[in-house]
Amino acid sequence: MTLTHAYILLAVAIAGEIISTGTLKATEGFTKWIPSMICILAISICMYTMSHAMKILPIGITYATWSGVGIIALSLIGVFKYKQIPNFATIVGLILIIVGVVIVNTMNDS
Repeated sequence: MTLTHAYILLAVAIAGEIISTGTLKATEGFTKWIPSMICILAISICMYTMSHAMKILPIGITYATWSGVGIIALSLIGVFKYKQIPNFATIVGLILIIVGVVIVNTMNDS
């Protein structure tokens, strides 16, 4: 597996995490069957693909990228789907997460 393949698997893992967490609210405590199945399937795909990405990528890089991109994406889902507008401090924190993910990925020696 090449580094490119590992990042593709990481992108699939991130998409799975976003889908899973994005549908979590719709499960209503896992009482709604269809959203619950989507959530479980998506997080299973996420974990499977992320485990394969970690064969090449260091765990810290993988997790920092996965969680950082997921936080940003789900914050945007919160804004557009649920009208949850972040305050100034939250926006600053999200910007710092973006900067952190960029630094972790560009300054990596491996």
